[in-house]
Amino acid sequence: MTTSAKIDSGAIRCAIYTRKSTDEGLEQEFNTLDAQRESAEAYIASQRHEGWTCLPDRYDDGGFSGGNLERPALKRLMADIEAGGIDCVVVYKVDRLSRSLLDFSRLMEIFDRHGVSFVSVTQQFNTTHSMGRLTLNILLSFAQFEREIIAERTKDKMWAARRKGKWVGGMPVLGYDVAEGGGRLEVNEDEAARVRAIFQLYLELESLLPSAQELERRGWNNKRWVTRKGKERGGKPFNKSTLFRLLTNPIYTGKVVFQGTTYEGEHEAIVDMETWKRVQAILRRNRLNGGTLVRNKYGALLKGLIFCTPCGTGMTHSCANKKNGKSYRYYVCQTAQQRGWAKCPTKSVNAYDIENAVVQHIKGLGTNPAVLSTTLTKATEQAEVRLHELEMERKAAERELKRLHAQVRKLLGGKLPAGASEIATDRLADLQERIRTTEQRMTAIQEEIIVLGKTTVKENDLTQALADFDEVWNSLSSKEQAKIIHILVERVGFDGRDQSVTVTFRSEGLKQLCQRTAA
Repeated sequence: MTTSAKIDSGAIRCAIYTRKSTDEGLEQEFNTLDAQRESAEAYIASQRHEGWTCLPDRYDDGGFSGGNLERPALKRLMADIEAGGIDCVVVYKVDRLSRSLLDFSRLMEIFDRHGVSFVSVTQQFNTTHSMGRLTLNILLSFAQFEREIIAERTKDKMWAARRKGKWVGGMPVLGYDVAEGGGRLEVNEDEAARVRAIFQLYLELESLLPSAQELERRGWNNKRWVTRKGKERGGKPFNKSTLFRLLTNPIYTGKVVFQGTTYEGEHEAIVDMETWKRVQAILRRNRLNGGTLVRNKYGALLKGLIFCTPCGTGMTHSCANKKNGKSYRYYVCQTAQQRGWAKCPTKSVNAYDIENAVVQHIKGLGTNPAVLSTTLTKATEQAEVRLHELEMERKAAERELKRLHAQVRKLLGGKLPAGASEIATDRLADLQERIRTTEQRMTAIQEEIIVLGKTTVKENDLTQALADFDEVWNSLSSKEQAKIIHILVERVGFDGRDQSVTVTFRSEGLKQLCQRTAA
């Protein structure tokens, strides 16, 4: 097929454009792009008597759809045409240039404007006549129809695979790797441990921003992976949006979502359902009130800390203003609030009473040896759990360092193909940056392990700190008191059946209390 642009006598500079929709098979020594170019070169050679010459530059788009114009080689071809360096564009078939009727018309307008001819090797017809242009339009309409049919078939196939719980591609998430051969997810144990720690961190802090800041402090980034083309993606620090996506991704419970419907997946869950539900409940609650510690204008000491013991759900701070001008504050069980008063034996508790009970419990620790001993034992257990988490993370970081150093050695020791030195340099710089980041994280882990070793709370120090607590407490503002409570206390449980209160302390918080009162 030849366009209406006239090929003048004399040397005609011909550029060959090739394209393949997928990159499958392109790694072969002689692939379909080479076959297309070979056919075009033969056609140009047959027209040598007309002055046709083949330009050496290659315009190959491997792995790019013909449904749009977002193709690097095509853009380079158009730039060379506008620069006046090309007289004729040769393709194997018309649909190699475009499968869109609209895009093809736009390309032809540019060709005509610069006097560039268009030749399709296997589809010979003349578009200088109305019948030829009609044939071209019909041909392109069928090409566009074929593309849309392929898209629908692909969508149907993906839908069927999702219903069966299969992995159908896309960006892998932290905690999983794509199995060799594709189509299935495998648990990455090191990353899975990190995902579980992130869920626990959010349960502890109950807010996205502080959680993201803590992850940045630890040097934990989102998933890093290498595409089939060898390009690295991901590996960036978490922000509120990416952390929210991780915490709300059902894939961590062994499920897959497609078109808004959730299906059972083939892969293994790495987050238990109870943890998942607790995180989702906090996220839903924070969407309404903006976060536990963000808004606390009433200075509620136990906001985000208190839970209903029978239901296991959080208790929401509530304030009622009466006609006499007085305000009454309460903590209300979410089960009672959302499912009805009869569903919960606790229902609600007066905020002043429960806050005063917790404060008096803290003050009374120093005078009750049994309670003090139990608190110290619990704090020691928490420190041991955290120490175990750090040791696991340290070992994972060591394995990561070994992998990175092995990749560096392979890169430095391998023979690079021509033109690949720049890519190798970028890859080497990236590996060194990841090594530096991992080493920094290992240093931070080691420092935290040392600090944990030093934060063993001694009974005498805690007794002295609690003896001074009353005086210090009364000198603080309501916001400072709330801050102190959140440092000291991990969780408060209230059982409305017998009005019992259980307080769980943070080991690091107790140590900070000792240090503050000693200062």
